[in-house]
Amino acid sequence: MVVASKYWKLVRLDATGRRKVEEIESAKAFFQSQFSALLSLAEMDDGTIQNRLLHLLHESDRSAVAESCLRCFISNKIEQICIQLEELFGKNHGFTRCDLFSFVLDEVSPKQIKNFQYKSLATEILETFDCHKGSFNSWIAKLVKHHRELNAFLLQHGVYLVSDWAILNDTNIKQLQRIFSEFHHLTPGEIQQFSLLLETYHAVYRRDRLKLRQAGGNGGQCLPPSNSQIAEMIAFFRAKSGIQLPAEKMMNQLREMADKLREYRIYIRGGMAKTEPLYNIDNLGLESNSQEEEEIEFLTGYRTAFRNCLDTGLESAISDRLKRHSRQKNYSSEQFIFGIHLFHCQQLSMSEIADLIGLEYQYQVSRLLKLKEFRADVRQRMLKCLHDYVLQQATAYTNPDILPQLEQKIEVALDEQITQLMNEAEAEAYNPNPRQQSLFSARLCHYLKQVLPK
Repeated sequence: MVVASKYWKLVRLDATGRRKVEEIESAKAFFQSQFSALLSLAEMDDGTIQNRLLHLLHESDRSAVAESCLRCFISNKIEQICIQLEELFGKNHGFTRCDLFSFVLDEVSPKQIKNFQYKSLATEILETFDCHKGSFNSWIAKLVKHHRELNAFLLQHGVYLVSDWAILNDTNIKQLQRIFSEFHHLTPGEIQQFSLLLETYHAVYRRDRLKLRQAGGNGGQCLPPSNSQIAEMIAFFRAKSGIQLPAEKMMNQLREMADKLREYRIYIRGGMAKTEPLYNIDNLGLESNSQEEEEIEFLTGYRTAFRNCLDTGLESAISDRLKRHSRQKNYSSEQFIFGIHLFHCQQLSMSEIADLIGLEYQYQVSRLLKLKEFRADVRQRMLKCLHDYVLQQATAYTNPDILPQLEQKIEVALDEQITQLMNEAEAEAYNPNPRQQSLFSARLCHYLKQVLPK
């Protein structure tokens, strides 16, 4: 049964970043007048309501209020997706629904500056939805789960929103062999067995998806293999290896293989991985008692501190730059704040930015932003912040007598990690259409969203 109020109650964040539910009276009156008869039907569903509202978007006299109803529904759907992500991953990966809200509950847009206008996620959903490619609910879920800043945040917490079956479907055997050899350091025998397992999976699962596409389907999501597919995989694997695997063991080995590939994908996309230098707890001189528990506790706190120190470094570096430009005649602080937003968050070129912020030449934008100098400034602030945090935490885990030599190890490890972060940001600056937004840009855009003029 439809919960009607989600079409007139808007879920958004207030000025302090807290969740707020706002009842839109015009949307409520409109919805109740349009759907009062339909809502009394037990079989009434969201799809019918949404199709009607989407149709009304093209009627000039009712388009605004129909859009308001849809925006309310979108906000409720976004909230539910964030809650689901928290329930699935939050406890084990150290985040809450409120952390996620800040990325995707962004209905308040900045005012238009010339022909530049920020688009909320709800606006993007409405503008890009195509009823011929699936349901409205599915489209909302897809755009939320593909949101760049949200995914950058989740990756930093070790969550990669792709199913095991999709990972196995689009990994080829040569990639698997390289990853399992160079990243996981498995033995040749283990790699050979996993290679055969992936070949088995492709022979059945990938074949069936290809047949579906050839028959006119688009394949859809990669769902778990069916019982008949598992049975066929068992027969294929036995014919190739002479080994009879029970169905449960076949599924467990497929999931284990996918987990290893997932860990690698998280790492290469900028997520925190146990293979990074700072994550070698022995190198930090921690005591061995209850080492596994201490490692988990230390790393959970460190992941949060890493992001917080980046946020602090960005905020203070931007604040200093704005003060500097407020005293200059050549460029204004407004030009800087919108210029850096357009570059990092909208991926516009220097010449495009020049037109939008009132400059004549693209070299003037380069002089205004000074991206290399800006990254170096953030780097220094971040390094000091993290150095202080890690050294303070280390005193709880290690013998105070070894802190002097430990401090040098900490500085080297932190420098390596922050260098990697800045190298990714620099590489992104030279690529106008990066496949994955860097953590640097993701956190910068998150901050700029809070400070841009409303």
